[in-house]
Amino acid sequence: MKKPLTTRQLWLVPIAVLASVALAGFVAFWLLDYFVTGGGHSDASGPIGRYVLFDPASITDSIPALAGMTAAVLGIVITVVSIIVQLSSERYTGVAQMFLRDKLNLAVMAYFVIACVSGVWLSMSVHQDFVPRAAVLAMLGATTLGLVLMLPYFAYVFRFLEPGSIVARIRRDAVRTVVGAQDADKVAESQAPALAAMEELTDITSNSISGKDKIIASRSVDAIKDFVIEYLAVKDRAHESWFQIGETIRDNPDFVAMDPESLRDLERRRTWVEWKALRQYLGIYNEAQGSMPDINYLIAIDTRYIGEAAAARGDRELISLVFRFMNSYLRATLNARAVRTAYNVLNQYRKLVEAMVRAGLHEIASDAVGHMNYYGRTSYDMQLGFVTETVAYDISALCELAHQIGGHDEQMLGLFLELDQPLRARKQELGLQGIRKAQVKLACYYLEAGESARARRIAHDMCMETGDRLRQIREQLERVESKDFWEIIDRGRNFEYMPPKQRARMDTFFAWVEEEAAAAGGRPAGEPSPPELAPVAG
Repeated sequence: MKKPLTTRQLWLVPIAVLASVALAGFVAFWLLDYFVTGGGHSDASGPIGRYVLFDPASITDSIPALAGMTAAVLGIVITVVSIIVQLSSERYTGVAQMFLRDKLNLAVMAYFVIACVSGVWLSMSVHQDFVPRAAVLAMLGATTLGLVLMLPYFAYVFRFLEPGSIVARIRRDAVRTVVGAQDADKVAESQAPALAAMEELTDITSNSISGKDKIIASRSVDAIKDFVIEYLAVKDRAHESWFQIGETIRDNPDFVAMDPESLRDLERRRTWVEWKALRQYLGIYNEAQGSMPDINYLIAIDTRYIGEAAAARGDRELISLVFRFMNSYLRATLNARAVRTAYNVLNQYRKLVEAMVRAGLHEIASDAVGHMNYYGRTSYDMQLGFVTETVAYDISALCELAHQIGGHDEQMLGLFLELDQPLRARKQELGLQGIRKAQVKLACYYLEAGESARARRIAHDMCMETGDRLRQIREQLERVESKDFWEIIDRGRNFEYMPPKQRARMDTFFAWVEEEAAAAGGRPAGEPSPPELAPVAG
């Protein structure tokens, strides 16, 4: 962390620099007049020559006015800017410091101060027989520039303090700080600003959620994701000490609350930066749960992007961390009984697992499917059957993808067939049809792909289903002929839709179910006989 500025650095040095620049400029022009222009009357002709023929007796009133006008402009600029900065600071923390660190803002303020000081000295340099023409012209130009500079500078300040600009600047500064972590001497002073930047973005997001400002909240959430992804690009070049939680950040509330062993794990896994960013996401997620659920969906999307970036770089520790936070999102969503949010988050969860499958990380993908199974069962226990059904269709889609890429779906299929087993043991029947329909869809896909053994495995798992339930499942699947749902959805596809070639495989599959039922000793007493499962018109 940078040391606080001393009194000398804060006051004496700036005053000395500004005064020296003003004095040097004035002296340079005064000497030019003394040795070159002469400062007296001349017989110059023409409009320009006549214009610069300053009369000592009449110009004494004009010169002080130049300094006064510059001072007045400076007062206007300071007043307007201070009001705008103050209003922004009330909404976004750190804006005042950010404004004062900006080089252009400092340059403009320094320009006006130097021009004012030079004007004061100039007003005392006119004599009865001497006018410093060059200095007067320079002051005239400085005053003119100060007047015309006001409007574009105000426009710059307004753009500077736009929420989107603030968010982008915080992210850029954080990335610039992290790049400095390659130098061992700069690690200690780089950790705190990087962590503070993430907290500033979180604070902006929280304020935006409270103010119902979805645009700024979304930009802030995206900025955290962009920072993490840009950080991953330079992470391998960081000095080893960067991954240790240093003294400047160890007292941060998020780290203080952690168990010492967990802190050591973060250091060993080199993931404290990503953990902090995702921890900010989790806090925002819980805060937005009731007031702005769209932010929850965006957080799930951005977390998936971080996971995909980690997979592209082979960072397994970060991948594991991403899934832990995705699981935490689902837990928070189920606790809030937010079915729509769970539906959207599961969509991103499935896409993240798909990315793992495509990256060849099949073990991680299978573990993630196991977590999906768990939350599907939990949802069913909480009477959120639609969430359970969503999990079933998502796992079915993952099994298809894993099979298409390289036949790595065996473990996923086993987990899929276990999804409904604990639910049946609790004698809960409502909503189980969704799981079975997803399994039928997968079986028909396997039949179309020539994987009879896998389809037989599903048929065997379903062989003890009642005839009425099988009939209802088939009727509902055959009734769906359009892949588009009748409402606008992000998934873009009806859960129950099957391509015609796969739908045609249901005859074979349900016949196998009957064969497996017969082989298992028949259906329970009182159940309809196999002829009841004759093909139903679509």
